[in-house]
Amino acid sequence: MEGKRNPDQAIALILERKSVRSFTGEAVARADLETLMKAGMAAPSARNRQPWEFVAVTDRPTLDLLADGLPYAKMLYQAGAAIVVCAVVEKAHDRLPEYAVIDTCAATENILLAAEALGLGAVWTALYPRTERMEYARRVLRIPDSVLPLCAIPIGCPTGEDRPKDKFRRENIHWETW
Repeated sequence: MEGKRNPDQAIALILERKSVRSFTGEAVARADLETLMKAGMAAPSARNRQPWEFVAVTDRPTLDLLADGLPYAKMLYQAGAAIVVCAVVEKAHDRLPEYAVIDTCAATENILLAAEALGLGAVWTALYPRTERMEYARRVLRIPDSVLPLCAIPIGCPTGEDRPKDKFRRENIHWETW
């Protein structure tokens, strides 16, 4: 049996994760982006089908173009990079879009936690299920029609303005029965 690694650090990282919307504009190292996508690929998935693919965006004009057309991703103008997380239905368990989306959400959270661990800022901006946002990302990044662009994650060096929120709500916990 493996022992606990350092639960205090792991839990602290989870509780310190925050949505970062204010970036310095500094570039993000390719190695850091690869680490983030590797973390995404470590997520659980139904029947281990891993129905995700990622588009890493570091080109400033492309980041700006995405910001132009995505109403809740304007922070891309200051982000150093982005990862667009995509769900590939053909890879999903039973080829069901629901599994593809659920599994890809787990990959997205891993990316967000890894960004926090690396000292980077990141925020989940939804594309799915908004058809117009998904289509816009498809056009800009040439994502095939068979793939669901789930979210765009702006990533960069945080300015320090954004802070974690205490989201714990005891009333949302039920013991044994509802």
